[in-house]
Amino acid sequence: MSSLVSSVKARRLGQVAVDACLIALAYYLAYALRFDSGVPNRYEELLTDTFAFVLVMKLAIFALFGLYSKLWRFVDQRDFESLVKAVVVSSFVLIVALFLLSPGDISPPRGVMALDFLLTLALTVSARFLVRAVVERPRGAFVQSAEREVLIVGAGNGGQQVALELRRNPGLSTAPIGFIDDDPRKRRMRIAGLEVLGATGDLPRVLDDTQPSEVVIAIPSAPGVLRQQVVTACRSRNIPVRTLPTTFELLSGGVNLVRQVRELKVEDVLGREPVRVEIDRVGAYLRNHTVLVTGAGGSIGSELCRQIARVSPRKLVLLENGENALFEIARELDEERHFGRAVPVLADVKDATRMAEIFEEHEPSVVFHAAAYKHVGLMEENPVEAVRNNAVATRIVAAAAGEAGIERFVLVSTDKAVSPATVMGASKALAEWAIEAAQHRYRSTNYAAVRFGNVLGSSGSVVPIFRRQIAAGGPVTVTDERMTRYFMTIPEAVQLIIRSGELATGGEVFVLEMGDPVKIVELARNMIRLAGLEPDEDIAVEVIGQRPGEKLHEELFNPGERPQPTPAEKIVSALRPAPEAEWVESAFLRIEELVYGGDAAGLAGAVTELSAERSLIVGGPSRPGL
Repeated sequence: MSSLVSSVKARRLGQVAVDACLIALAYYLAYALRFDSGVPNRYEELLTDTFAFVLVMKLAIFALFGLYSKLWRFVDQRDFESLVKAVVVSSFVLIVALFLLSPGDISPPRGVMALDFLLTLALTVSARFLVRAVVERPRGAFVQSAEREVLIVGAGNGGQQVALELRRNPGLSTAPIGFIDDDPRKRRMRIAGLEVLGATGDLPRVLDDTQPSEVVIAIPSAPGVLRQQVVTACRSRNIPVRTLPTTFELLSGGVNLVRQVRELKVEDVLGREPVRVEIDRVGAYLRNHTVLVTGAGGSIGSELCRQIARVSPRKLVLLENGENALFEIARELDEERHFGRAVPVLADVKDATRMAEIFEEHEPSVVFHAAAYKHVGLMEENPVEAVRNNAVATRIVAAAAGEAGIERFVLVSTDKAVSPATVMGASKALAEWAIEAAQHRYRSTNYAAVRFGNVLGSSGSVVPIFRRQIAAGGPVTVTDERMTRYFMTIPEAVQLIIRSGELATGGEVFVLEMGDPVKIVELARNMIRLAGLEPDEDIAVEVIGQRPGEKLHEELFNPGERPQPTPAEKIVSALRPAPEAEWVESAFLRIEELVYGGDAAGLAGAVTELSAERSLIVGGPSRPGL
């Protein structure tokens, strides 16, 4: 490491030395070029007397503008802008100094000052351009010998970095051949040594002309519509498409841009702009606090742990009932993310005594309750356990949190809790009721629920099911061609949960504005195309009919609820009337009696009856909070 630091320092000193030579040369040539027949004696004395001052002054100003803070091989547009500013300021200082310090009868010629400015700028800029050009120059016959040629969509910073990395790494045997960019100002320009060949609408023509081996979408924030347009054009020509990762993925997984180029994922072409929040800012309320996450080994719970660890809590308690899942998230936080303040706790949220012990031992300030059973079909076959784990356990943990006097409690809910038609949905609706009742009973704790749609890539969700079906050669099964669902990514869901915890003041149900729902059959077809196959030709799409209780279209709000804006973009709260606390208590007493008695048939009837009563209550006038 010390030798590396010494090498960098030596190179920067070399840069200072080169600039010193160029500044000296520019100052001398300014006089020599100004006077064709030789520099007059009086000006020759002025040159000699001011030479050292000009050299030291300009180098000092260059350093103040940060021109030696990086190696020249990495200079970019901002560095050239800083160089221009530094030359302007140093020339201004030189003019002022010479007019103030020179004898009255010897004023510096204006032509000399102008030439010095132009020569200094030209020489210093040229030196940096030369170094960068040498670094970026393909080595040997790289372009001719490259096995693969890449067309880059996006001529911005991301695209330029991809082109630069490909040129720097001939071992990749991949050469960039041009850009596609929709900015009309870049049309037919050469950027990073490559021509902008056209806009996205010209992509079919450009693909036919260039016949690249691969297309890379180098716009991390590109909308799904643009990605889909690129995929469609490339798919018909059997050209694979990859994309740059988002900023979130780069921060989570490394910084090597070329190695981070990944295959397109289904969320890239959903057509909805992903929700991005600054987790370090919105999660600041967790810093130096003890945070408890239930279900810490699940899809949502584990991502909650990863993102919470980034904001430096005092302690992160990982509560999980599955031994392997708990081991994996604890190991990842410690060994891969170097977070040493995670405490794994193996426990069951349905055990009231154990929950009270955990709250007393660890004294958390914030609880994220993500523990739940979520597989709809499986819960239909096990209704007692569904209600016991999702509803009764939520009431147990919420009560333990209230008794311990914690600051915030956030329940992870689902859109299936809205007008529930399945046991799983009803159990999550009951969980929301439990939060309502807890808010009445423990007013010093701010309770909130977060309601969102399907999560892409979570265990048991439709996307991994479709992937397995595609890998097996099909068919991909869809229950109804009309069926739609709301979708979001796991990081989006977790950002919403953490942001909602900050917004909670007591009793809110927060909902993400998720855009338009996605047709499941179109999702299936897109996934088949992303796999390089053609739906209904290579892979069959089979409609198998709705399952019992399955809705054609999920909703985000119950009848009688209405969205209310919050300070957070894309997050709203559901305004609704609250039931009487006594009604919720009596409802849970009835539910718990049936759960602990194992009466599945009686439980189903009771849940249906209570849901109907709750709908009548919600159908009344709305008001915020509980």
